[in-house]
This record gives sequence, structure tokens and C-alpha cells, in this order.
Amino acid sequence: VQLQASGGGSVQAGDSLRLSCSASGRPFGRYSMAWFRQAPGKEHEFVALVSYTGVGTYYADSVKGRFTISRDTVKNTVYLQMNNLKSEDTAVYYCAAGDASQTWSEYDAWGQGTQVTVSS
Repeated sequence: VQLQASGGGSVQAGDSLRLSCSASGRPFGRYSMAWFRQAPGKEHEFVALVSYTGVGTYYADSVKGRFTISRDTVKNTVYLQMNNLKSEDTAVYYCAAGDASQTWSEYDAWGQGTQVTVSS
């Protein structure tokens, strides 16, 4: 499966952004989908995942209550709605496809990343 992430940008603290990740190639519905992020000088950090059915979701404590992950199986796209953004959310955001996990390396495919910059 090939993944293409988009929707990043530069915003002010408290603003919202919606990231999108479109999938092509192997059937989208076979994969759990996740978002990770990487700030400069840091490791990839798990953000959120949605199960292959779209029913189950899981969030990092740092984004719980502010971010929402969802998937559209018709459009082969997964979204990350990010509300009340904080400066510490600044990072490159990546989508990933594979078995549900909070570990970057355990996924089968990754998108190219989209930059999110939040100014306080």
C-alpha cells in the first residue's frame, strides 16, 4: 500500500488542522491505520490509531480529547482532526498502515510526512 499525507501547515496555538492520508495499492480495509509524529531531534512518537474496521481507536495521552482519528473506506483515506493545537504539537506527522501497534517500526508502510507548526 502507498500512502500520501497532506494537510499540514503553520497555525497559532488554539487553532485546528485536519490531516489526510490517502492510500492506494493493496486493499485499504485490511490495515489498521495510525498517525505518528517526529519533532526535531526526537524519535517517532505514536499519536493515534484506528482499527481496520474503523470502530476501535486509541490515542496517546498527550492528544486525548483534542485529536480525533477516523477513516473513510470509500475514499481510502484516514484523517486526523487536530483541535486546540499547542506548540508542543509541532512536528512532522506521518501516517502508517499495518497491524495495530504503537510502535513505528511494526507498521508495513508509511507516508512521506506533513509538517505541522504551531506558534504560541
